[in-house]
Amino acid sequence: MKMNVKNKKFKQPLSAPIDGVVIQPLKVVPDERGRLMEIMRRDDSFFSGFGQVYLSTVYPGVVKAWHYHRIQDDRFTCVRGMVKAVLYDDREGSKTRGSLNVIYVGEFNPVLIVIPAGVYHGWKCVSDYEAYVINVPSEPYNREDPDEFRVDPHEGGIPYDWARKDG
Repeated sequence: MKMNVKNKKFKQPLSAPIDGVVIQPLKVVPDERGRLMEIMRRDDSFFSGFGQVYLSTVYPGVVKAWHYHRIQDDRFTCVRGMVKAVLYDDREGSKTRGSLNVIYVGEFNPVLIVIPAGVYHGWKCVSDYEAYVINVPSEPYNREDPDEFRVDPHEGGIPYDWARKDG
């Protein structure tokens, strides 16, 4: 995938998601025993198949970015802590090419984010403790030929600054 980095102008985070991105609110059901939260069901409109389920963690202040997939869709949520998820659309022919989405997800905003193939994404832990992210990608990880393409989070040409914004 060729990066569109010639034009450094970019749109601020959209109020509407990047084309193909789904942000699904998750309902937490508490009772005296604890909590239940459904993350994804096969009868959800965005469910397109099952590859695997995995847990990834990120330490406070750490950025895990940028990467994209040519084939697989990612579907993730943060179940402990908080992450700032950032998505960048560089897909040729996309009506939202050049757009960014910033979504805070975790204990204080339980949502599932569906990221279509070709959209760069990553996250930064913004809680004071390790964040736990669960991903249910549409494809299993292929160790011999990974469908994962990476770009440096700070100097890879994507017009986003991961620094905390105070003010």
